Amino acid sequence: MRAAPQLHSWAATSVDVIAARRLELRVHNSRPAAQWMGYLLTLTLLGRAEPIAAWVYPEHRDIAVLAVETLDPGRRAQFDEFWHAARATHESRLCEFGADSKQALAPSCVDWAALAAIAGDHSCSAAEMTATVLESRWILSVADIAARLKVDLARIQIRPGPEELPGSPETMADIRRLVESASDRGARRNALRTADNRLQRADSKYATRASSSNAHFLLARPHTAISAEEYGQLTVLIGSGINALGVYAWYHLDALQQATRLAHGQLSTDERQALVRAMLFDEAFALHFLEDSFASGHVAGSWGNSSQRQGTHDYYNEAGLEVFLWRGSSQSVVLTGDAHMRPEDAERAAAAVRTSLEQLLDTATGRKRASELPYSPAAPAQPDGFNVCLNKRLIDRTDLTGASHAYKQAVLADLGEVVGQTPIPGLASGLGALPRFRSEVGPFLGLAGSMDGRWIDGGFTPSSGGFVAGVDLAARVGVGLDGVMRDSGDGLTYLSVGLRGDTASTNSVGGVDSSKAGGNPTSAIPSRTAVSTRLRMPFYLIPGDLLLLAPLYFIAPERYEAMAVTAANGGVIPWQSGFASRFGRFQFVLGRELGVTFYGISGKDRVLAPGAAGGPARVVEYKSTLLDLPILEYRAYRSFSSNQSSAVLFQLFTSLDMPHSASVVSPPGAPTADLRDVWSVGIRLVFDWRYYP
Repeated sequence: MRAAPQLHSWAATSVDVIAARRLELRVHNSRPAAQWMGYLLTLTLLGRAEPIAAWVYPEHRDIAVLAVETLDPGRRAQFDEFWHAARATHESRLCEFGADSKQALAPSCVDWAALAAIAGDHSCSAAEMTATVLESRWILSVADIAARLKVDLARIQIRPGPEELPGSPETMADIRRLVESASDRGARRNALRTADNRLQRADSKYATRASSSNAHFLLARPHTAISAEEYGQLTVLIGSGINALGVYAWYHLDALQQATRLAHGQLSTDERQALVRAMLFDEAFALHFLEDSFASGHVAGSWGNSSQRQGTHDYYNEAGLEVFLWRGSSQSVVLTGDAHMRPEDAERAAAAVRTSLEQLLDTATGRKRASELPYSPAAPAQPDGFNVCLNKRLIDRTDLTGASHAYKQAVLADLGEVVGQTPIPGLASGLGALPRFRSEVGPFLGLAGSMDGRWIDGGFTPSSGGFVAGVDLAARVGVGLDGVMRDSGDGLTYLSVGLRGDTASTNSVGGVDSSKAGGNPTSAIPSRTAVSTRLRMPFYLIPGDLLLLAPLYFIAPERYEAMAVTAANGGVIPWQSGFASRFGRFQFVLGRELGVTFYGISGKDRVLAPGAAGGPARVVEYKSTLLDLPILEYRAYRSFSSNQSSAVLFQLFTSLDMPHSASVVSPPGAPTADLRDVWSVGIRLVFDWRYYP
């Protein structure tokens, strides 16, 4: 029986729509309010989003290819026969071979092994996956991007990080290993960032799909005494939180039911082809989540807020995790996670996938098995529509809850054979739980101190070029979105207010006799203090576009969220994305940050100006506003603990200092001096500290 849409999900959606419409009516006559409301709502949603994929697309596909290739010859022939039947009428879209290990770049078709990668990450149900694969134009672009990512990752070694090296880096060899490790990590982040940005452009729902779902994670153990059988039953229990093995069991049972009908039903050629296609697509969708259960970041536990889930996921995927298998030996194994898969990781996951495939093939061909699933004549010839993105809990299946005890035992026996090969997950929150880590996602409070020096093209009155130095201390409030998809993103948004002090410029006022007065009074720009403000936000195509288009959130929220995700990961302009290297992170940031400094806010500043018509020098009071635009940013250092981060940044920036409110105070009655704008370019050193409550 297929899952009908949940009543409570429909009701919640209806309430959300009504609330949105009411909100839209309230803000209709207040465009600025609508803009900020839409922008902040989107930031909140992105802050709750988290990476849900375990293995990246090429890793998912490689596991499925390996599982098919290691089938015994008889079952492999059966698999090929079924795939040939599934391709009927879709030969142009479905590849000739179901698991093509030699598939090159820019594939022109989708093979069966790729379905396990498309499931979950690029579709929310087997029914949606089927329509996407057979009908959409963008899925081949996704396959091409994944093929390129596989090539890029293959060039990068997985080396031990600095924390894994024995001893301290006292020798040149140790230092070289540290640099090489940092270089490889940077290359991996760059490859993933490029692929993620391209995938987001090809599949607009890539980053937001299932962002609030735990379907890709193993259910945490409630206590240490739970057995494999008890855990298996817990993962499929009605009302249990949606989880990787629960989703696998749901779709694998669908495929097994369809297999019994293939083995025992009377079918026409067209009916058989449709049923085979539904069976293979349901099974492929199931296998995505079975494969997920072997990724270290998905074994550690999915509890905690979104920032903790993402941070824990990212940490263990890279650092690895020691685990035991439910029915393995007493010896532990080490797992890694997405984009870090080793041959042994692929082999371990492929063994479980192969067992699942063997069950399916044996059932579909009527081969005698230790536990045989009874014939299901009502098994539909369409893939299942159970939505793993919307459903937060497992719902009732009357075909299972109303079945006989023998039927349930056969189902549990099949699941147990596969689940027994999976890792034992971490404990839920409490005593003995694995350490949790946070990502820089969510609201924060912070402090930033900076020092800068800039070359100026002159002064407010005619003079030659010179230099000015300054310091700034500011408080910040914002939302960290550095890793909406991965930690290579730049979705940082903040507003800061602080105090600034500038030294006097090194150049002097032109046309004034400096022998009568020296030092600060005769500087082209005397020393002064100011109130500084700074705003940073990502943009999609042009600076400020997310704010200007924020009302779109209330009309087409999915489109606006897709734009915000793209902006948070570098935007449409490719060179706006961060580039990680062995020496730090570089990013072109022009348009993402604007500083506005208000000089003379507590009283006008003073500057000397040449006298009018050869008269004495004039003392001019003025205020000025400086606009500051960072161009290039280099992050040399970054550290993040459970709730605090610190970073050291260098910024190349340009600025424009615009004087206004000028008046002559000496000599009395002298005509007003015309003050000119001052352009400058400089380097800023910033220490950035944030606290995530």
